[in-house]
Amino acid sequence: MNISSLKTKLLYFLLAGLIPATALSQEIDPTLEILIQKALEKNHGLNVNQLEGEQARVDQKQAKAVFLPEITLNGSYTRLNDDITFDEDTQNLLMSTQKLLIKEAAGLPFNADFPENIPLQPASNLQDKNFLKSSVDLDWVLFSGFEATNALKAAKHKEASLNFVGEAEKDKIVLNLMETYDKLALVNASQEVLAASEDHLKDQERFVKKAIENGLATPISRKKIELAQQQLEAKQLEFRQNKRLLIEVLHQITGENREILRSLSPQLNAISFTGNSAEKRAEIQALEEAEKAATYKSKMEKSNFIPKLALKGHYEFLEDDLSLLDPQWYVGVGIKWNVFDGGKSKLKSRKSQLEAQKYQEKIKEAEEMISLSIVKAEMSYEAALQNTRIAQKEIELAEATFEMLKKQHRNDLASISDVLDGLRDLESANFKLQESYFDQSKAAVTLMHAKGILNY
Repeated sequence: MNISSLKTKLLYFLLAGLIPATALSQEIDPTLEILIQKALEKNHGLNVNQLEGEQARVDQKQAKAVFLPEITLNGSYTRLNDDITFDEDTQNLLMSTQKLLIKEAAGLPFNADFPENIPLQPASNLQDKNFLKSSVDLDWVLFSGFEATNALKAAKHKEASLNFVGEAEKDKIVLNLMETYDKLALVNASQEVLAASEDHLKDQERFVKKAIENGLATPISRKKIELAQQQLEAKQLEFRQNKRLLIEVLHQITGENREILRSLSPQLNAISFTGNSAEKRAEIQALEEAEKAATYKSKMEKSNFIPKLALKGHYEFLEDDLSLLDPQWYVGVGIKWNVFDGGKSKLKSRKSQLEAQKYQEKIKEAEEMISLSIVKAEMSYEAALQNTRIAQKEIELAEATFEMLKKQHRNDLASISDVLDGLRDLESANFKLQESYFDQSKAAVTLMHAKGILNY
């Protein structure tokens, strides 16, 4: 990435980080959208799944290729130890027959001597000892007994199953990334809470310092504030470390540059889930397609007993070196019928049927688990909504209490310890509110995933 594009992207991220996270039923945070796409592109499991899908597509092409003619060019040179000829008696018979034919053609009697001045043609060799052959063969399957057809259907359903497996894996990646992204938003929100606590402590420190100068407070009050400041610094360190760890996790998931990730400013807001009816989960669809693939595989293996029909052709380019018994060309149609193979095909088919039954049981189990997960997700979401409302009320109470304690302390009606306790309560209430936003967001996304409507 060049410097110019890096700056442009960084500016985009900074602007996008100002947009609060919203419910998935609304427009998603552009920054998160980009990170999701990067995570999906980088994930090794998804890449492996895509390669397996490509293999299934190759299987389909192989099944279709069964019906394409196979053309083979052949060439060979052979040297025998000797020419292949007729035996001596057959050669004598052929020579005698040749003499009779010549005498008959010359009009000589059957008993007349054969003229010595007429040459005789020796019997041709059945095969010369040196011969060169060049030919072409054609093999063309006309009917595969439905074996190739069923193999094609099995491969198609296998590809569909792998695609749904990939969709299910995408959902898991998105869930993990969104949770990590929200955790980063929670850390940022927590740091803002700590910054507000730091401002309150500085305000109290200035007040106590003046009170000590005027003899209205003791140095113990200042030490209590100093202790509270040290405790605050420890919390800030913890959140800085958490943010660093989350940046590393996001870098590992998405492969995005760490500097860009550190510049992000995701925010937590209470989000609401728009009630949508449940849809069939990708996991169920993957199992259904796998069951269909196993069923067609069983049919393919049964097809081994159906007769197969094929066309066979052969043509010799060189006639001179052919034996007396070799044809120059031939074309034929043949049938192959596997009547008994020792029960192998039947056993293979039964094994595939059992595989299909296994998938049926897995589908039932998955449907039961998904139904239960929807109920649990709905309960978690309802609880998250209630916790958010409680946290908002607790903040109202903590803010009012803290302001009252500050006024009482200034009028010497409350101790500095009471004020610090009130500040801790306010800080805790703010933490609880941000955590409730995080839990509500997580519950809403989990519910959408359980209902099968988290689509990417």
